[in-house]
Amino acid sequence: MLKAYIVDDEPLARDELKYLLIQSKRVKILGESDCLEDAVVDISRLKPDLVFLDIELAEDNGLQLAKHLLTLDPIPAIVFATAYDEYALQAFELNALDYLLKPFDENRIQKTLEKIQQMQRIGEEENTIHPSLKKDHTGKIAVLVDERIILLTCDDILYLESFEGKSIIKMMEHTYKFSEALVVLEKKLNRGQFIRVHRSFIVNMDHIIEIEPWFNSTYHLIMKDRSKVPVSRTYVKKLKQLLGF
Repeated sequence: MLKAYIVDDEPLARDELKYLLIQSKRVKILGESDCLEDAVVDISRLKPDLVFLDIELAEDNGLQLAKHLLTLDPIPAIVFATAYDEYALQAFELNALDYLLKPFDENRIQKTLEKIQQMQRIGEEENTIHPSLKKDHTGKIAVLVDERIILLTCDDILYLESFEGKSIIKMMEHTYKFSEALVVLEKKLNRGQFIRVHRSFIVNMDHIIEIEPWFNSTYHLIMKDRSKVPVSRTYVKKLKQLLGF
């Protein structure tokens, strides 16, 4: 059963969402809050699988909380649940798993929960049902592409990107696009080999051939296929520590 946490400053909206989630018989509600301060404390302590997050809160912005959630370990899946559709692009740039509009639709919520559970099953198969598929033993990860589970060799991955609500894996010969969130993929990767350099990019350090200084203390990484990956200021310090420049 999925463990969920709800952040919304509207009591009626929280109650409606709780009711629909409980009715699904797939979700256990760990807690709820109406502000970012309480949510940060609770989510860090309770470690839910899934956070339903409103964007326009009374005194806060849910997008800021989403950025914080990306720093947690483990990172919960994020589903924005809001009355505003204009934030969809920003939400998916933050690797949101889904974007639900109010008033909530029961069938739409069911589809969201099915997507999350399908992703969980893939992870369980890698780590429990089929030990031979563990990345630590084979150097491969499993991703869901067009209803097929594709095994990719980690060493062949140049970088991973989040773009317009989709995740992209770029390899030398192929590019794969699918709906699994970048934060979910990040958990499957070897942290000694892959590093996040931007909220929308994770790179394989073995395929970096050049570091190009850019504007405002940022950089571009030149990859083995000559493509360029941006490094945002947030991640520059960590990259310098790892690569020694």
